Parts: sequence; structure tokens; C-alpha cells
Amino acid sequence: MLTALRIENFALIDALEIPLQAGLTVLTGETGAGKSIILDAIDAVLGGKVNARLVRSGSDKAVLEARFALSVGLKDWFTQQELPIPEQAVTCRREITLGKASVRSRSFLNDQAVTKAQLESLRQRLVEITAQGQTVQIGSSDRQREWLDGFGGEAIAQQRQRVIQSHEAAIQAKRRLEARRKADQDRQDRLELLQLHQQELTQAALDDPAELEHLHQEQQRLTHSVDLQQNSYQTYQILYDSDAGAGACADLLGKAEGILIDMERYDPAITQILTLVSEALTQVEEAGRAINAYGASLEADPQRLEEVEERIRTLKGLCRRFHRTLPELIAYRDEVNQALGELSGEGQSIEALEADYQKRQETLIKACAKLTDLRQKTAQALEAQLIAELKPLAMERVQFRVDLQPAAPGPTGADAIQFLFSPNPGEPLQPLAETASGGEMSRFLLALKACFSQVDAVDTLIFDEIDVGVSGRVAQAIAEKLLQLGQRHQVLCVTHQPMVAALADDHWHVNKQVIGEEATAPDPKTAKSRKSRQPKGKTKESAATKDHVQDALNDPNPQNLDTKTKADSKAIDPASASDETAIRTVVRIAPLSLDQRREELAQLAGGATHQDALSFAEALLSQASQIRAKVSRNPIQDKV
Repeated sequence: MLTALRIENFALIDALEIPLQAGLTVLTGETGAGKSIILDAIDAVLGGKVNARLVRSGSDKAVLEARFALSVGLKDWFTQQELPIPEQAVTCRREITLGKASVRSRSFLNDQAVTKAQLESLRQRLVEITAQGQTVQIGSSDRQREWLDGFGGEAIAQQRQRVIQSHEAAIQAKRRLEARRKADQDRQDRLELLQLHQQELTQAALDDPAELEHLHQEQQRLTHSVDLQQNSYQTYQILYDSDAGAGACADLLGKAEGILIDMERYDPAITQILTLVSEALTQVEEAGRAINAYGASLEADPQRLEEVEERIRTLKGLCRRFHRTLPELIAYRDEVNQALGELSGEGQSIEALEADYQKRQETLIKACAKLTDLRQKTAQALEAQLIAELKPLAMERVQFRVDLQPAAPGPTGADAIQFLFSPNPGEPLQPLAETASGGEMSRFLLALKACFSQVDAVDTLIFDEIDVGVSGRVAQAIAEKLLQLGQRHQVLCVTHQPMVAALADDHWHVNKQVIGEEATAPDPKTAKSRKSRQPKGKTKESAATKDHVQDALNDPNPQNLDTKTKADSKAIDPASASDETAIRTVVRIAPLSLDQRREELAQLAGGATHQDALSFAEALLSQASQIRAKVSRNPIQDKV
């Protein structure tokens, strides 16, 4: 359950810290006072959508923090997510930061960053928020199917998973079949094209990716064979056998070697130089013989040159035709051979693929049939329980039926589901969205939540004006239903109904305040009017109050909260407003004592005179005590 909520710089809220406890807690205040902002903060801290407008004007960062009591179910979730299990409480924090062109947000779980998917998974175990707009969703067939399956519990959840798996297998089999059929349609044209490519590439005898480079080198050698022969002969003469009088390099080195040999007899230091000259003479002689052999091997070969040039033209033509380099062309030839093998009958035949698809489709149909059977049994149970929940809500003769009609098998089964409803005796059943009024929609949604409360693992239920559009006896019935839900869950409700507020275990007042007004010298009448709307005794909080709220926030056990001394929510002192801000509007929230509750209930109820309204409020509180006793609840204690 939600034990504490901290909000900073969110919408009109500058800073609030709110301790919460089990049972039914209500938030009241004038329309537009900011009650829904607090619920929006709970939604946002658990991964709801945010935008730049939610960051308080003048700030660049909003911080939201919610503390939840640690339960066995939450411990199991931490184990499944392979996250460390907290020792006492689960703290969710979200930081929303304004950027230059966008808004960024980060979420943390006990100071450890978590993904959006993890937060959404955790939210399903923590809180369920029911807002006014959800009454529109009741008419959605998809939403009704989800509600029915949720009421069916684990059995339907497991069967739905089998349907999903069977549907995916059937889809994959159908895709394989359709792909093969399409391949067969194009097979002949593709075969002819690939066979033509194969013939061309096979005839070209492509083996060496570097063949073009080698051919270009050979072409250069054959083209310049005469010049190469002449240069080879000239080099040979210079190195080894010169016809000129100067002598060849080998001859000169030979003479130098002879002189050095004579010198060595007189000075051994010449030995190293002699060695160098001898080695040079040997290398020159080898180079001369090599260049002589090279020149002898050269000869003009016009026929071979023509063959080389023709081969170069062939390879370049293939590269241009297929828009590939020679190495890529060789790889493409291998691909063509492989594709031809596949198109020549390799793989499953169409008949085998058709049989596989039919088999998987039959499996899907059987899985859907079993799911339909489970849904029909669940529908009967939901019909009986929902009618039982609706009767105390001033709908004693209501008729309700879950209509299941056959539909094409899909990932959600083979059922078209529709809730049929008739609030008036003798009138035929009609689709819920077409026949229910706004008040009936609200009551239906509340009864539905009551049905789910017995099988739902969510500890905290939040209702945003679920009682809108009703009054009198119906409002009292809704109040009692909310109180009953509060026995099994923590219930947080925004309401304008006096009876709902009177039955609350905890009652908080929300209002807007303007801070920094002293800088503008407000009209005394306006100030007096504004002051008269504030709860008495809560205009200024003490340091002890702040300390008490902080202690409550740090206490993971909500039962340890002392309801007799629980203080106002922590808020920024208006005196701390800077001169630069001048006038700012902020949202404030405070718990109400018994006397303050009478005043608030009187405001909600209205009346000819204030005394009449107070008398009515006193009667409501007395009646609320009797109702709580009837549902085995302890009377609400006075809060000071």
C-alpha cells in the first residue's frame, strides 16, 4: 500500500509531503483546487505520460516520490526482475527535467535506475487508478474482453498464452506457405534468368580474384618486349661484359679485388674491405647473368598479346554487365549456383507446407475453443457477482449478461465479447455503452472494481470522482461500496459527495493558495473571502508538525501512524517566497480534525443557512458511524 507521497515543482505544487494509511481516504476541495493534480503525480511517478506543462512554472525539474509498504507479492516481483529486495519499503522516484526542445525523465526504484518496462510491470502490482474518463472505455469490446479474462484468473491467463503461441505458429506456417507459392509463381522466370547468368559466368571460367591485375602486368610486358630486351642487354654489358674500353663493372671490381689481395699481405686490416669488394663482385656477376637470362627470355608474341587483351575485355565486360568487381562477380556466381539448387526442388513442397499450416490452424482452433469454454464459465460467475454488487447500488432489478459470439481465431481467441445491460425491468438487454447513463456507468465501473478486488493483487485503488453524476440514495450506496473496498484494499478517492467524505477513515482538504500577496496590497474583502474558505486551525504549520510528517514518511509500517496526532502535509512557508516571484499560486493539502470535517461536509452539502449545513453534516457523521458499524468497521477517530 501507498504509505507516503512527496511532490516537488509539479504543476501548481511547489512542495508537498503526504503520509497515508490503510482504509478509505478521501480528498475534497472546490472544483479546480488541485485534487486531480495529486492523483496525476501518483500516475506520473509510476510511469504515466508526462509533458513540459507538468513542471512547475519557473522550475526546470520536478521530483516525485512514492513509498509503498513491502509485501510478499512485491518480494516475488523483485526476485523475478533479479533486483535486490529492499529491507523495509519500496520507494519509487521520478525526476522530470526540462530540456531545450523536449522533456526528459528518469525513474528510480530504491535509488536504482529502472526501465520503463520494469516500472509498468511493478505498477500493475501497486496501484490501479480509475478516472472519470474510464466510463467511456466500458463500451470497448477489447476492454470488456480484458476485464472478463482478468476475472477468470490464472486459468484463463495460461490458456490465453497457449492461444498466443498457437496463433504465432499458425501465422509463421502461413507465411512459409505463401512465400513458397509466390516463389513458384516467379520460379520459371527466375530460373531462366539465373541459368543465363550461370552459363555466362561458367563460360568465363572465373577462378582468380586477382586475374585482372595479373593480365595487366602481362599486357605491359608483351607490349614493351623490344624495349625490355634492349635495356636488358645494355644492363648486362655495364655489369658483366662491356664492349667499350672502360670495362664492365665486374672487370673493375676484379681489378680492385686483386689490388686488395696484394695489400692484405702487408696489412691484415685490409681484410674487411677485401671481403666487401669480393661480395660485391659476386653479386654483380649474379645480377649480370640474371639480366642476361631475362633478356634472352623476352620475345615479341603478338598472338599472346591479343589473347591477353581479349581476356581483359571479357572480364571488364562482365564486371560492367553485373555491376560488380571481379571478386564480387566470383561470389555472385556461387550465389547463382546455390539459388538454382534451391529452385530446382530443394526444401519442403507446397503440399507439405499446406499440411503443416492446416495442422497448426487446427491446434489454434482447439486452443481457442478451450479458451471460449473457460470464458463462458467465467462469464456466468461474473454475471452473478456483478449483479450482486450492483443491487446495493440502487440497481435492484438490473439485468446483465456477457455475450460471447464466434469470431475469427486470433491471438486473443475466437470470441467477440460484449457486455449487455438493462437497468429497467421489462426492457431488453442492450450494449452497455448504448443504454447506461453516466451515473449507471459510474456504478457499473465501481461494481466491476468490487468484483475484481477479491482476485486482484493490487493493494491500492484510486478513484477520481467515481461518484460524479449521482446523488441521494445512490451516492450513499457508492459510499458504502467504497468503504467495503477499503476493508480489503487501501482506497484513495477524490469526491464531491458529502456521504463519501463522511465515511472516510482519513479526510484531507485540498485548496489553492496565493503566496506573496503582501507585495500587492490585496483588497481586504477579497482576502477575507479567501480566508473563510480555508480549514480552521491550519493556516500555519509548526516545526513539530514538519518533524512528525517526516517521521511518518520514514516509517515503512503504515499502522504505526498516530491518527490522533497526524499533522498537516509539509508545505513551503509563504513567507519564504522570494521578492522576485511576487505572486504565485500553490496547492495545499491538510488532514481535517472532526470539527474541520463538519465544516467541510457543510461546505459540500450546502444549505439554506450555514447552521442548516452544519446540522446536516453532523447527521452525516452520525449516519457514517452506524454504517461503519454495520460493515464491521471501527468508528473513525477524531483527529487533532
